[in-house]
Amino acid sequence: MTHAPYQDRFTVLREVAKRQKSRGMVDRIVQRLYGRAEEISEHTVSVQPGGIAWRWDDWADRIVTSRVWGVASMIAILGAILWVTIAGANVPSALLADGLFWIEAQLTVLFESLGSPAWLHGFLVLGVYRGLAWVIAVMLPPMAIFFPLFTFLEDLGYLPRVAFNLDRLFQRAGGHGKQALTMAMGFGCNAAGIVATRIIESPRERMLAILTNNFMPCNGRWPTLITMATLFIGGAVIVGQTTVAAAALVALVLIGVFMTLGVSWALTKTMLRGLPSAFTLELPPYRRPQLGRIFVRAFIDRTLKVLWRAIIVAAPAGGITWILGNVFVGDKALLYHASGALDGFGHALGLDGIILMAFILGLPANEIVMPIMIMGYLGSGAMLELDSLSQLKTLLVDQNGWTWLTAVCVMLFSLLHYPCGTTIYTIYKETLSVKWSTLSAIIPLVIAIAVCFAVAQLVRALGLV
Repeated sequence: MTHAPYQDRFTVLREVAKRQKSRGMVDRIVQRLYGRAEEISEHTVSVQPGGIAWRWDDWADRIVTSRVWGVASMIAILGAILWVTIAGANVPSALLADGLFWIEAQLTVLFESLGSPAWLHGFLVLGVYRGLAWVIAVMLPPMAIFFPLFTFLEDLGYLPRVAFNLDRLFQRAGGHGKQALTMAMGFGCNAAGIVATRIIESPRERMLAILTNNFMPCNGRWPTLITMATLFIGGAVIVGQTTVAAAALVALVLIGVFMTLGVSWALTKTMLRGLPSAFTLELPPYRRPQLGRIFVRAFIDRTLKVLWRAIIVAAPAGGITWILGNVFVGDKALLYHASGALDGFGHALGLDGIILMAFILGLPANEIVMPIMIMGYLGSGAMLELDSLSQLKTLLVDQNGWTWLTAVCVMLFSLLHYPCGTTIYTIYKETLSVKWSTLSAIIPLVIAIAVCFAVAQLVRALGLV
């Protein structure tokens, strides 16, 4: 009996050592198994003279899983998907916006013919409906392009190769290789990326993926990021403006990847301590994608469901924004009282009060951040967009004192700040935890504030603005 405590301690130490060595042991076992399988294959399988020694998928894997070309080809493929998504969504998004705002004009005629009060028309049409119109016009076309392309790669069998390429990086950060897949899904929509974390079996590593998915720019953030990069980064050079703007966006995405890995590492050392789980991935063969299956999974199961969640969350946002822009206290609307109170804090971050209010009111949907910002600067009382980028630059630079630092801080804050209401709602539905849903908003907000503050103070201290 006297030796029982020592026996218990020995058991605990043995279990700790076993856990620490478990992943390396699993790797060695798998290597031995596949090494033995190759030996058996070499002695039992023969190729006739003139035959094909390896199939085309073996040739493809030598490139896409190569230590030299694997990551480069992955970035090129995902970059091509993003380029097609952004470029392909411009025209349908504009057409959809034109159609939705034609409906708005008809609703206005209807309200006027019924003799409804101006406040009711403003709240329902200029507030609620216009906010929904912007969300649908901005979100639907990119998602309708991105999700089918992403599902095509999934059906083809390429996505496991992405996990294979990035597993080592996420392992060092304390995460899981499959987190790379959910991170890529966040490019289309962070809410969809959160749902995709179901493929991660470990609860701890799944929570890591959920808390860090926000650092991938989603459809709602791309309009703001692209506009800022085009006007202030690409517009700063005479030749190659599009290339420079695109390079700035790529750099921003790389910052998001760095933040994903860095925050994952920090969480594994604090709130989510633990060892990475063993991850043995057997690459499946490439398959011929099934177009019908892609349509059902990409458009119905992903695009429409995510869009519906966005509509539910964004509907009140337009109404609240209209109220704040049209309810006056003294000689100023509530929106300008609030933005004035935030001006000092915003200046410290390289922003201003109007910008911060746009991000606060844009919590339900990132798509409405830029329209709210323009509304605040113009004092129009309703969300709107200008007809050209030159008009927008005149409004921001000449009339409101924006500099390149303001644009950079807007881009950084847009990339790093809290997820949209749809994503937070999705996190709650997936975790059923108020604690983790709250932390999913607080952690990126603190990081966004710290990064913008550091950048703004450093640039000003160096006298670059």
